[in-house]
Amino acid sequence: MELKRVVVTGLGAVTPLGNDVKTFWTSIQEGESGAGAITKFDTTKFKTKFACEVKNFDISSILENKEIRALDLFSQYAIAASEEAVLHSGINDERLDKTKIGVIWSSGIGGVETFQEEVIKYAENDRNPRFSPYFIPKMIVDIAAGHISIRHGFMGLNFCVVSACASSTHGIIDAFNYLRLGKANAIVCGGSEAPINEVSIGGFNSIRALSTRNDEPEKASRPYDKDRNGFVMGEGSGCIILETLEHARQRGATIYAELVGGGMSADAYHITAPHPEGKGAQLVMLDALNDAHIKTTDIDYINTHGTSTSLGDIAEIKAIQSVFQEHAYHLNISSTKSMTGHLLGAAGIVEAIISILSVKNDIVPPTINFNELDENIDPLLNFTFNKAEKRKINYALSNTFGFGGHNASVIFKKFEE
Repeated sequence: MELKRVVVTGLGAVTPLGNDVKTFWTSIQEGESGAGAITKFDTTKFKTKFACEVKNFDISSILENKEIRALDLFSQYAIAASEEAVLHSGINDERLDKTKIGVIWSSGIGGVETFQEEVIKYAENDRNPRFSPYFIPKMIVDIAAGHISIRHGFMGLNFCVVSACASSTHGIIDAFNYLRLGKANAIVCGGSEAPINEVSIGGFNSIRALSTRNDEPEKASRPYDKDRNGFVMGEGSGCIILETLEHARQRGATIYAELVGGGMSADAYHITAPHPEGKGAQLVMLDALNDAHIKTTDIDYINTHGTSTSLGDIAEIKAIQSVFQEHAYHLNISSTKSMTGHLLGAAGIVEAIISILSVKNDIVPPTINFNELDENIDPLLNFTFNKAEKRKINYALSNTFGFGGHNASVIFKKFEE
């Protein structure tokens, strides 16, 4: 059986750097930081008082107030990003067979804000403790995929992928496989997260994962830097429309890039720490390269997982050097989490959008906030520090790794007929 080619025909984004793809991509190229003081709750009792929040988000032009009240914020972000991608791609065309258009939507923790609110209300109401009938439908992680399919009438495959911070990259790989096997004509593929609340910040603080650079939040996410001290929480959503090349051609769709490979592996080492030699990261990149049927020397740019944690950054770089050998010194590497923060389950899809636009526009986005390199990291590698760089990018690889040792990588190629 000959596998079908899969292309990207639409993009949508709600991020700490802009609530549409154009604004987001401009901010990424300019090396802006999305970090600032948390405005969503009182941080007096918390070690970390900042995050990369979405700013000026308003979904009232898409949904009515009654609909908004019935949705957790992670679902609102999902609907906003998917709306942009669907409209730009044109797959909402009524002439298309919607039984062959699916939705795969990912999140690491789903409606955690709803969970927090409902449990607190229940605990505080001694006289008549009860839960809202909206509690479960707002909270469950798969609900965003359901809302998107209902909104647009997409009746193809529909489900959610959850694998912590690797969730939305695993979702991309699932969509890729279903499309090339002919199980769908197009798939709305994305991820969303809304974790800037007491439960999430407090929980990640308790395992010492978050930066506490409260005096300079905009400089706190600093992958590979000697003085990094944890990741910066982010929120938002990303969406890409994946489509078989045959279907895209038939309807004259705009093509941003081609998806050519996906890799998956497990660290099988520790629930939160990466393997110190990056063995799982090595396996997942090799798997993606093998799936794409390309050589290591074909890759021009790697968008790393690069969370700005002491162990994770080093392990991933060791893996890159192990896999790419001498070619590692001819690659551009960057961690865009230095700008967006870490969007948990939505990180992979947002970084996929960046990788797609890097391939399309031949621009490598920067790793910002660099001052002094960690002594355990090879200084001869090109981390694209502090300023974007122009170079020809035919292939870009994007890595995402999650708690539990879940690893996923995808490879995008400049589209050619």
